[in-house]
Amino acid sequence: MADLAYYQYALIALIFAWGGFVRSGLGFGGAVMSLPFLLLIDNQPLVFLPIIALHLLFFSFITVWQNSRKYRLAESQRILLANHQDGAGAAVSANPKAMGTVDWAYLKKALGIMIVPKLIGVFGLLTLPATLMTAIIFGIVSIYAVSYILNRPFKSNSKSLDVIFLMMGAYISGTSLIGAPLIIAVFATHVAKHLLRDTLFVLWFILVSIKTAAFIYAGVDMQLIHHLWLLPAATLGHVVGLRFHETILSGNTKVFYRVLGIALLVISAVGLLSVYVK
Repeated sequence: MADLAYYQYALIALIFAWGGFVRSGLGFGGAVMSLPFLLLIDNQPLVFLPIIALHLLFFSFITVWQNSRKYRLAESQRILLANHQDGAGAAVSANPKAMGTVDWAYLKKALGIMIVPKLIGVFGLLTLPATLMTAIIFGIVSIYAVSYILNRPFKSNSKSLDVIFLMMGAYISGTSLIGAPLIIAVFATHVAKHLLRDTLFVLWFILVSIKTAAFIYAGVDMQLIHHLWLLPAATLGHVVGLRFHETILSGNTKVFYRVLGIALLVISAVGLLSVYVK
């Protein structure tokens, strides 16, 4: 990010705040909703992806840890209250089928399907030219944008389609960190709504850890100096997004997705033109 104007740095900070908001508010999409904007400012995916990856690791860990802590506290209070009301009766214990905020069983099953395509995707990112990688990213985002505009998000209705979506999502996640919509199409049908966000955060943490390790092994600059000013921006978006998440759990987000889809489609079209029209 050298030789950029001051207003470009300000725009990058705003985009990272936006990415933090989307990530914590929806549980996914921080990269897919911010990367196209970042590439319009500076067309270098391998500059922004390490920053996004480290932010995702940090915020996903913090969010799951906080929610798990809140859950354990609430469960302890429930048991104490129930035992107090029960008097001399049998002691009440935690429900083993509702432990924690993460669906570990399905997470383990999905990872078994996703791990190999993920590794293949990471290898592809480190070898493809930057312009081709940028074109692929904008093309994928365009498809997602159209699905949002038409209110027809990707859905999986069979075990075979589950496997295909998980493998495709893992590969795309390996190449550019924007495979979330395909992965969510499967997870949303198998994971309870109140467990979905934290389950996804643990999944992102595992997948992004693999990508980050590959970055470090390949000698990719992790842009650590830029975290000094981008992490506070992302934190601001993250905090606002946490409040937004509580609202959308019981709300209707069709209008939000439609407007977001239109914006992403326009940005992707401009991005593709910037790559191929000189």
